Amino acid sequence: MSTFDMQEELAAERSHLTESRAALKRMRGRAEALFSTGDKVAGDAYTAEQLGRHMARRVKELADDPDTPLFFGRLDIEESAYHVGRRHVTDDAGEPMVLDWRAPLSRSFYRASVRDPQGVATRRRFGFVKGELTSFEDEHLDRGEELGTSSRILTAEIERPRVGPMRDIVATIQPEQDELVRAELGDSICVQGAPGTGKTAVGLHRAAFLLYLHRERLRRSGVLIVGPNTAFLSYISAVLPTLGEVEVQQSTLDELIQRAKIKATDEPAAALVKNDVRMAETLKTLLWNRIAEPAEPIMVSDGSYRWRIDIEPLRRIIDEARREDLPYSVGRERVRARVVGLLQRQSEYRTGNSPGETWLRKMSRIAPVTGFLEACWPAVTPESLVAELLTDPSAAELLTEEEREAIRWAKPPKTAKSARWTTGDLLLLDEAAGLLERENSFGHVVVDEAQDLSPMAARAIARRSEHGSITLLGDLAQGTAPWATTDWREILAHLGKPDASVVPLTVGFRVPEAVVTLANRLLPALGVNVPEAVSLRRDGDLAVIPVAEPDELDARTLVEVTAALEHEGSIAIIAADAAVDRLRGHLTAAGIGHATPDDLEAEARVMVVPATLVKGLEYDHVIVHEPADIVAAEPRGLNRLYVVLTRAVTRLSVLHAKPLPEPLNID
Repeated sequence: MSTFDMQEELAAERSHLTESRAALKRMRGRAEALFSTGDKVAGDAYTAEQLGRHMARRVKELADDPDTPLFFGRLDIEESAYHVGRRHVTDDAGEPMVLDWRAPLSRSFYRASVRDPQGVATRRRFGFVKGELTSFEDEHLDRGEELGTSSRILTAEIERPRVGPMRDIVATIQPEQDELVRAELGDSICVQGAPGTGKTAVGLHRAAFLLYLHRERLRRSGVLIVGPNTAFLSYISAVLPTLGEVEVQQSTLDELIQRAKIKATDEPAAALVKNDVRMAETLKTLLWNRIAEPAEPIMVSDGSYRWRIDIEPLRRIIDEARREDLPYSVGRERVRARVVGLLQRQSEYRTGNSPGETWLRKMSRIAPVTGFLEACWPAVTPESLVAELLTDPSAAELLTEEEREAIRWAKPPKTAKSARWTTGDLLLLDEAAGLLERENSFGHVVVDEAQDLSPMAARAIARRSEHGSITLLGDLAQGTAPWATTDWREILAHLGKPDASVVPLTVGFRVPEAVVTLANRLLPALGVNVPEAVSLRRDGDLAVIPVAEPDELDARTLVEVTAALEHEGSIAIIAADAAVDRLRGHLTAAGIGHATPDDLEAEARVMVVPATLVKGLEYDHVIVHEPADIVAAEPRGLNRLYVVLTRAVTRLSVLHAKPLPEPLNID
């Protein structure tokens, strides 16, 4: 194609983009008009409310960000051209101007190849700068031309500086990622992803794809994203709305299970025990041991009649309810209903009449019946059950004496409401609540950084995905919690998905090769069996900088920050948690604007990140401050350092005054 022809073609594509944006604006305008008049066209108040909610959601879904390309590719199939983008756009006649990337035909944009062209003659990728179409690049599959990862537009998009929240990857999804994104709703999948392989993006895009394919079903049951902390959730928060999905619930695990306010912190030994799966069996035993055999018959007086239920029928009711394996509170109400049923049959036999609802409610609350229930199947709350265990753990036979003492309250509270609950206690409270009542199940749950799930945490998620599927995302090498798993099968069993597929992603597109090579030196010391990551990025810079005197380390860090500010993109100083406040003070004194990941509203280019909060985040230039301190700060410090080193997507500077950890020593 000549230069003149290319300019003509580029002008035509720009025109199509302008027309597509105008069409999207009209679609949104129609939705807004229907939203404003919905109460007039609906037949009743309920229909009006439902229509209003639907149209409000539709208006949000049709929002257009002028800085985000409306389409990023085109497929030429059988003399027809199909533009592929982030959402479906139609003209006024209903004809498609942009195909949603999730549509069946769009699959060929990601899967077509010279070996399997899938009917595609030409695949076109578009280059954009802040929403403006600047270039295009063609692959003529029918002529045997395929660029793959050597595409300059694909490479530029992958390597574009990372500022602000995480972006979607719809323009750069690779075939192996696309296969995971488009997996069936009923399939639970575990993605073992090395740093920079896009596992988080795969999980989010799978959620968006499933909502597209099963919208009404998942709108009823819901989709849940579970992240490791609020900083991570803030980082990924823009991805799904960019794809038009605005109703996905995002939460940390603590927020998800927070039945009580956290007022205390566990000692490490206690935290370890509370996250152990034996606590589930301990609570279950403690709860069900409350059930007792009837000791006396029930005698009920109802005006001129007296009803009696002997011990044997009462015993049968208790035994039958236990065998049904219902949640405890449901079983209690089942027992109540059956006792009232026996009284009802006696009344019908004696009087010849069927008693009404008022009589049945009275019998269910009458003192002899409630007294029997409290004696044989007493009422319990999650708080009272956990408080009983922590006040006196002697009944926890599965624990050692040392473990029982580790979780014992030094000063038991006067009531469960006044208890000083810890993060570990939230897991126990949630487990107890699950024993009492069934938890509502989401249709699909995405769990990121799943390698740090404890067995008890996995059980909490399992209760919320009992009737749905799971996308589990993580990297065993990045496990930093004391209970971090070394085998995905263990966590999948606790999640109730033992047959889920475990799929490795090893090819990195974000982290440069030099950075990956350095981080891989740590793998043999991490005690996990994962393949080494490889990177397609040959660019990027790595500098390991020794500092002669420890007192000079902070000053040299400021020098690196100043140099990094000359380049485009985000900057992060990652340090041991104890050094964060000191480093922030230096930056403030030097007049350098900065923030931390907890500053959710901040837009500073320079971030000071505690090593314990950096998991899942990415920055263009990472400055690692004293690796030895990061390693020394916790038992799995080498795993934490592996996480820290792999946050850089363009440049990495490692500053150290102390000797580097042994695996990083370069001969």
